[in-house]
Amino acid sequence: MLHLSSSCQYFLYRQPVNLRKSFDGLAGIVQNELKADPLGGSIFIFLNRRRNQVKLLLWEGDGFSLYHKRLEKGSYELPAGSTEQPAVTIEADQLLLLLKGISLRHIRRRKRYQHRSKIVDNRAG
Repeated sequence: MLHLSSSCQYFLYRQPVNLRKSFDGLAGIVQNELKADPLGGSIFIFLNRRRNQVKLLLWEGDGFSLYHKRLEKGSYELPAGSTEQPAVTIEADQLLLLLKGISLRHIRRRKRYQHRSKIVDNRAG
């Protein structure tokens, strides 16, 4: 069972990946291309060239976990974003919509309250 949490960070790698790669190959992409720590607890999302397969890589504290899904029909949509960046950050609900085949381009979010922590500067001055 795949569990998505809003407290986790999700990074979608924008380049097509040969999904014959497994744990070490995908972790290598995270380190070398994204300059990120694959052991940091974030979920890294990879799509193949035809975008009919997706792999999610996650470090779970004692080992890597890998989720792999192949569509029998259709393809996954890449979220809009800068094509200059190798990856785009997405939210848990965006990933769920992407996996369900719901177009992200036509989703509108209604205004909601977001708590922002206040940073207190304790320096004298």
